[in-house]
Amino acid sequence: MSDAAQPTAAEVRAAAEAVKTALDRHLAAVERRSGEDDPAVYEAFNQLAAAAEVYDELLYDRYDEVTPFEIPGAEDALPPYTGPEEPNALSVLIRRDYAVAEPQRLLAQAQRIEAADGDEGSPASGTVHGALGLLFGEFEPDEIASRHKEFGLEEGDSTLWVTAADEPAEPGEWLEAPFEQVDAQQVVCRFDVSAVFDDEVDALDEDEEDEDAEDLEDLDTDLDEDDEDDEDDEDDEDEDLEPLDADRR
Repeated sequence: MSDAAQPTAAEVRAAAEAVKTALDRHLAAVERRSGEDDPAVYEAFNQLAAAAEVYDELLYDRYDEVTPFEIPGAEDALPPYTGPEEPNALSVLIRRDYAVAEPQRLLAQAQRIEAADGDEGSPASGTVHGALGLLFGEFEPDEIASRHKEFGLEEGDSTLWVTAADEPAEPGEWLEAPFEQVDAQQVVCRFDVSAVFDDEVDALDEDEEDEDAEDLEDLDTDLDEDDEDDEDDEDDEDEDLEPLDADRR
């Protein structure tokens, strides 16, 4: 960023004051909250996150410095639950992503399905999309998830949302667009699986391994120094003993 476009020191300080105000507002909302998912706390949190983000950007643009904390984006969290306290119906929405890692393995599995059903030679098993249709028509999604490697698939991200409702939907009501009217405020709970989380754990493990290696190096250094000190002490003792031996002779 050019010097002309840099924020002024006054703008940075004003942004810092805005963070302090938002922080006080958030604490006050937490102290007054009426329940676990109080909308006032959620709103105060978002205001604090927005103020902190502005301050962080201005601080970096002006002084090339950053804050020591990270504010999660609003999209990373669900909004407060506003559904029924005692739901009479539930919907479970599941998304699992796969990559077709081994098409030949997938096609071979589809041919075995056709042979077992007596449809050997059908053109469906000759294409990847046809093979997928046979696969998901034959096995339950949970079984495919547990045997995905056997079917030539590679797991990607997955998520499961449990949403609440007052009454069950009418038969056939949402089949044309099953995921179109999902209300995030009706989500009771969700469970996400992603390689991103594994990468975060691996990074933490690597940091711990580096720290352990540094500790071992420090320990080795201390032991070497102790050995050198012991050797010096032994040399000093030998020098003290030599005159005594001369006197005895």
